[in-house]
Amino acid sequence: RRRELTSEEVDEIANAIIALPMIIESSKPIIPLAVSIAMHSGITVYDAMYVSVARIYETQMITADKKLTDALAKTEFKNDVMWLGSWFG
Repeated sequence: RRRELTSEEVDEIANAIIALPMIIESSKPIIPLAVSIAMHSGITVYDAMYVSVARIYETQMITADKKLTDALAKTEFKNDVMWLGSWFG
């Protein structure tokens, strides 16, 4: 069984996340692009929402979802995602 976090650890993690320089995007304007990406690549619209944000900001989405990066590997969206495992080997 995994060790559970204490309340203090959760607070520390939450505060660290809040301190990050994040931009909160509304999903509504991104939906058309996400639907297009999903239709062209065979991924879910949910996953395509994150790919869309990466594309809009001309950066890469980093994911632990190997199936997602594999699904996009032979598409025009392959450079919009990076598998987290590629950093470690």
